[in-house]
Amino acid sequence: MITDRDYLSIGEVLALLLEEFPDVTISKIRFLESQGLIEPERTPSGYRKFTDSEVERLRFILREQKANYLPLRVIKDKLEDESQDISRDIEISDVTTSGHPAARAAVPRPAVVTQSVEQDPMVPASVAREQRKIALKHADKTESVPRDQLLKQVDINPAFLKELESAGLVSGHEVGDTTFFDPHSASIARTAGRFLEMGIDIRHLRAWKTSAERELSLFEQRILPLLRQRNPAARDEAIEMLAEFMELGTQLRESLLMRDISRLTEPR
Repeated sequence: MITDRDYLSIGEVLALLLEEFPDVTISKIRFLESQGLIEPERTPSGYRKFTDSEVERLRFILREQKANYLPLRVIKDKLEDESQDISRDIEISDVTTSGHPAARAAVPRPAVVTQSVEQDPMVPASVAREQRKIALKHADKTESVPRDQLLKQVDINPAFLKELESAGLVSGHEVGDTTFFDPHSASIARTAGRFLEMGIDIRHLRAWKTSAERELSLFEQRILPLLRQRNPAARDEAIEMLAEFMELGTQLRESLLMRDISRLTEPR
């Protein structure tokens, strides 16, 4: 029987993973669960409970995707192969320590920190708010990547990257004779490359860009009055509100998509 001190919430798991996997989200973790790659237990009230072994399994999945670009079905086969010892690649100690500021904020336990969409009722709201603010602030403090390094990281050709720039999906800034891209652009380029492999080209991806811009515009309307007050408390409230908007938007998009996917795939 797992005690309260022996498991991590989904928010704590996210905090531990962010340093190694900056693109990971709660939505991503939930998706991996929906595909049967991880199976966290649940509390009586329905909250996920991640053990050290489950986090170790999650790290393995994300590393296989990041390093080897393996499809989920292949990773699942590797996980189901009893001869596959994932503990060789992932140390248990990785689960309990991390240099990421959000992870440091999440320990010591049992002060469980979660995302707002799945907040344990025993956690003070002030703790959850602080966790969201830390994660959002961290998103703006990542290093830029030069063009040649980005091309190697995401394994795309220069012409494709130029097309992404022309479409406004990624954007760089010039420093001397070198163009630098933020890590989010690297993630977008990698995702766009995979979409292309599956027959969805850049012109189709503009719909996601338009949708994101409209979503941001809506959120901006709510937080700008707070930012204009120019005091630390109002800015913290704006950051907190934006973080929660992002979580809710991700959850809503995923739920709407999954609902319609179930209709698409059900037997006719």
